[in-house]
Amino acid sequence: MIQQNFIKLYEASFRENWDLPALTDYNEKRTFLYKEMAVEIAKLHLLFRHCQVRRGDKIALIGKNTPRWCMAFMSVVTYGAIVVPILQDFHPNDVQHIINHSEAVMLFAGDHIWENLEEEKLPQLRGILSLSDYSCFCQRDGEDIAQYLSDMDAHFRDAYPAGFTQNDVQYARLDNDKIIELNYTSGTTGFTKGVMLTGNNLGGNVVFGMESQLHYKGSRCLSFLPLAHAFGCAFDFLTPMAVGTHVILLGKIPSPKILLKAFEEVKPNLILTVPLVLEKIYRKQISPMLNKLPLKLALNVPLLDGKIYGQIRKKLVDAFGGRFAQVIVGGAPLNPEVEAFLTKIKFPFTVGYGMTECAPLISYTHYTEFVPGSAGRILPRIMEIRVDSPDPENISGEIWVRGENVMKGYYKNPEATALVLDSDGWLHTGDMGTVTADGTIFIRGRVKSMILGSNGQNIYPEEIEAKLNNMPFIMESLVKEKNGKLIALVYPDYEAVDSYGISNEDLPVALEEVRQNLNKNVSPYEQITAIQLYPTEFEKTPKKSIKRYLYDR
Repeated sequence: MIQQNFIKLYEASFRENWDLPALTDYNEKRTFLYKEMAVEIAKLHLLFRHCQVRRGDKIALIGKNTPRWCMAFMSVVTYGAIVVPILQDFHPNDVQHIINHSEAVMLFAGDHIWENLEEEKLPQLRGILSLSDYSCFCQRDGEDIAQYLSDMDAHFRDAYPAGFTQNDVQYARLDNDKIIELNYTSGTTGFTKGVMLTGNNLGGNVVFGMESQLHYKGSRCLSFLPLAHAFGCAFDFLTPMAVGTHVILLGKIPSPKILLKAFEEVKPNLILTVPLVLEKIYRKQISPMLNKLPLKLALNVPLLDGKIYGQIRKKLVDAFGGRFAQVIVGGAPLNPEVEAFLTKIKFPFTVGYGMTECAPLISYTHYTEFVPGSAGRILPRIMEIRVDSPDPENISGEIWVRGENVMKGYYKNPEATALVLDSDGWLHTGDMGTVTADGTIFIRGRVKSMILGSNGQNIYPEEIEAKLNNMPFIMESLVKEKNGKLIALVYPDYEAVDSYGISNEDLPVALEEVRQNLNKNVSPYEQITAIQLYPTEFEKTPKKSIKRYLYDR
């Protein structure tokens, strides 16, 4: 058990950082100071008490990243209830299932989300509040939530007749072993369970972030990952709020164009991202520049190549705002070609590893110590690791982890919990990999996606896909087994196809050449026998990993 109490971290932070900016809506340019955030939280606490919300009651939350989303989340956990953040990308049927399965008694929802939900299918909810202004969308018969909210200013004056001060910031006294959050995620293997995360799980991540000085008092953070997902929540929200960071919420789809403009304006001190963002920037902006003949020739000249790479690094650093300490990549493996290039130009990046069941962090290394190809080192003192292999350093096996960050289990699902959490507390991650003596992790792929070759070889389709995705005319791919042979479903890069003047009739010929070139760069048992065109982009999880189970048919 960690020493710091999770909820009390925020009680202390709001008092200490009272007059500092806490949250800014990038689109509306509206900023809440920490003291203004504390006032909004106090008002919601009054509402919860009026509605007789008890310890252990669940309150669900769904909408885009906004200051009011953040304040609603924080109001629930500091009150002592259990927050149920839901990804806004989920289908309305899945959203309704999560609300009912979690037994939520209240819901905060974005206006566009509420329009697609059916009130009659949510019988347990006492009230639904808007994330635009905390007004009441609807309430169950017999409730007076709307009336109470309309008189909130009077209720607040009655509760704090001398005015609301730092000393009034007093939050629930709740041991770290109590459940704080239920996180339902959509994974690569289908709709998963409600992950029960305790104050210790969340606190283990936050305290590690504080001790590592990922964020610090007065630093700036541009938040563009979904906060309903564990990665963004822990390190773009919970850790910053514990130390006095100013979080600017992008609140829109993070295309490279939008992101680069925001980086230039915000100039963040730390950048968290998923691989897809870096890969798109590399593919669309850097790779075409590297393939121009004059630059290609210049990179072959000794001494000159170092200067050119230095200029590219400076341009890339400036494009990300110029003030960040490092870029932390998580959520999925980084494409090896992109990683190799960033390493070559000495770009300050690192790759971490985690999963929702660990809230989420398992391993991380500062960029100055990062080993290319790895997923960082197991977190010291917080987590420990085992690889289920006769030779963990050289032969891949399933990665097992144990420690402060490991979940309590899956909500109302002891059978599923028993499948991944053994009697000794080891979480069976479902990832295959190796680990060095110092705890550096190298991930090969998922246990469920691994293909057993005809000669008994373990084939990791993710590794083949990484190479294929770097070939001309390929936007994304998915390698699967069919009748004992490997085939690749491919969604083409139509922009590149058009720029080369390739017609739809000629595209299969071009892709056949791609297949032959790929097979020269993989082992004999990894060779692709056919490439099949796929008409649309593949469906992905919030971490931008392909939902492989949808394409097993």
